[in-house]
Amino acid sequence: MISRPSVHQCFGALAPLLLSVWLGVAAPGAHADPAASVAFSPKRSTADEKKRAADTPFEFRGIPLGITLDEFRAGSTVRATPVGSVPVCETDMLAGALGMSMKTSESLTVACRWAHRSADRWQVSQAVVDGAPAQDHVLRFARVAGQSALRLYEISFVIDEVTAGDLRDALADRYGMPRLVTKNTSAAGSVVPMYVWENAVSSITLCFLPSTHNGTLTYLLKDPDAWVKSLVRQWQASSPEAG
Repeated sequence: MISRPSVHQCFGALAPLLLSVWLGVAAPGAHADPAASVAFSPKRSTADEKKRAADTPFEFRGIPLGITLDEFRAGSTVRATPVGSVPVCETDMLAGALGMSMKTSESLTVACRWAHRSADRWQVSQAVVDGAPAQDHVLRFARVAGQSALRLYEISFVIDEVTAGDLRDALADRYGMPRLVTKNTSAAGSVVPMYVWENAVSSITLCFLPSTHNGTLTYLLKDPDAWVKSLVRQWQASSPEAG
């Protein structure tokens, strides 16, 4: 059985956010001043880009939160070593050989890992995070209310302290400065620092564990059901019949 360090302590201080409503932007009138339109367009474009970014789930190296299990399995995006690794999920016959639970396709949640075949057996692969092999990883899918598809709502990794430090800087360069959250643990009053990047629908949490000197990296979809509803609103707002 694969041992996966708990990362629940990293979320005790985090408060959920409400999903913001996606708003369409009306096009300039046919008789609008062209100069004014040119002057306004860059600002509007920047605002639109920021809005889209706020309503778009984070992704891990081309694997976005919110994709279906079928999309994940059908895709060629494998972020693991060695070469030739493939996704293995709890609904696969191989799951038991990898120490994973066995579930049916009707299960409400399904976990997946990347794995590869060695000379005599299948083994769990190592996810590659910031160019370094992770110590453990898991991708979790959940069935959204009213839908048959399982959607990716969590990706988590256990990484070493050096990689965690480098990754903190890389994420800050990409998404801006994180929110720092600290939480005291019962272990000799140790403080667990958590760095959080978030938008309206998802979050990235990098947690440093003083007891093991490892880091946990977690990509989380805040509310899968709310995210699906937001897609419907986006489609309605962008349809030709809207407004």
